[in-house]
Amino acid sequence: MKPIYFLSDAHLGSQAIRHGRTQERRLVRFLDSIKYKAGAVYLLGDMFDFWYEYKFVVPKGFTRFLGKVSELTDLGVEVHFFTGNHDIWAYDYLERECGCILHYKPQTVELGDSLFFLAHGDGLGDPNSTFKFLRWLFHYRPAQILFSAVHPRWGMELGLRWSARNRQKHEAEEPPCYLGEDKEHLVLYAKDYLRTHPDINYFIFGHRHIELDLMLSHDTRLFILGDWISQFTYVVFDGQQISMHNYIEGETEP
Repeated sequence: MKPIYFLSDAHLGSQAIRHGRTQERRLVRFLDSIKYKAGAVYLLGDMFDFWYEYKFVVPKGFTRFLGKVSELTDLGVEVHFFTGNHDIWAYDYLERECGCILHYKPQTVELGDSLFFLAHGDGLGDPNSTFKFLRWLFHYRPAQILFSAVHPRWGMELGLRWSARNRQKHEAEEPPCYLGEDKEHLVLYAKDYLRTHPDINYFIFGHRHIELDLMLSHDTRLFILGDWISQFTYVVFDGQQISMHNYIEGETEP
């Protein structure tokens, strides 16, 4: 089988990322380097820092990324787009215009002879009550309809500023770090899920912006994908072997 690639958390368009154009170009060059070899690409959420589709308006920017994704799908490469907590509000534009396959919930998929549990990771095991309330509110359809009544001039600016302020606050307080096997929420969630779904071979998550490759059992392995802001991390599966890499231009062979 052709290799399958997994990546997440580019947060394209973030006002908190100073090298945003360079970052997007690097992501696009990576996708270009795999377009003839990939069987599928799984984008596991937060590829955009804020994405809201009005009925006749989509966010400004990202043309290089969207064009490259469209090229991949035109070539017959499946591109699976999982919504994260920053790009919840994707509706039909990415499917209709770019050929993506959208997923709004975690998915269990069989790839080769292995079973994968795939998700962005937000809302899975996180006990933070404020985050859980905001996540519920952002997914609440009446709230989405009300927000759509706000003119894009103010709606998009509000979303981008909110996201940038939160990122700057969290990074100033405590950069993302691995909490340990007994405290990392996604690890605890996967272990609990594995008790009732012992056939899962691989869990792959985004969201946490940490690189993690952890054996949960003899037959089960967990990955947290890092990000495409500073780490440029991806996982590749060729049907037999699976591994995590950092994309370094001129040195990495995807």
